[in-house]
Amino acid sequence: MMTAMLEIDSVYTAYDKADVLRGVSLTVGAGSITCLLGANGSGKTTLVRSILGLTPPRAGRIVFDGADVSRLPTHRIIAAGIACIPEGRRVFPRLSVEDNLRLGAYQQRSDRVTRTRMEEIFGIFPRLAERRAQLAGTMSGGEQAMVSIGRGLMRAPKLLLIDEPSLGLSPRLVTENFNIIRAINKRGITVLLVEQNVRQTLAVAQHGYALSKGRVVAAGTSAELAERPEVREAYFGHGL
Repeated sequence: MMTAMLEIDSVYTAYDKADVLRGVSLTVGAGSITCLLGANGSGKTTLVRSILGLTPPRAGRIVFDGADVSRLPTHRIIAAGIACIPEGRRVFPRLSVEDNLRLGAYQQRSDRVTRTRMEEIFGIFPRLAERRAQLAGTMSGGEQAMVSIGRGLMRAPKLLLIDEPSLGLSPRLVTENFNIIRAINKRGITVLLVEQNVRQTLAVAQHGYALSKGRVVAAGTSAELAERPEVREAYFGHGL
């Protein structure tokens, strides 16, 4: 029986009284990479915002690590163990790599723990270790993606929520990013991967869900999703 790290149960989320999410339910198993697939406008971003407490659901429940976080403020949800790698990377361009990473540990009061985590990040990303004093804004898109992921890992999260990691990257860097995600998961971190790059995502995830117009339209293992006609043809035909 799979232990759930994140459970989303019949969530409805609205903007200006119009529902964007309509009864969304999904489960992210502890230790897994679970993907959420969807085209622009499918509701992926709204679901991310709901999980983080930025746009709380008007109905339904979000349970993280056994606790209902549906109505908690964002800072308490993050403190509970969720880190988000936002779409488009969003580094602090005028700060160094090291300072960007240090900001990821802003809730950690122990300098020793912060230094230890930073060295762990440099072990995952040797390129960042080499360029720790470089301004993040002068780095390539792929390097900025490493900074963004590293900053999220500085919180030692239980769940890493990664939003559109392939956005704006070359095919080579997309492959590199997905390899990094796989390596992070092998370290025991649960990953929810929000993407529209179907081929790469299904290659790295164990389970997944497809979202369309605010509803889950397909769910299953990655192999099952790849064979679903609505995923292969009408819904994500451009990505397979």
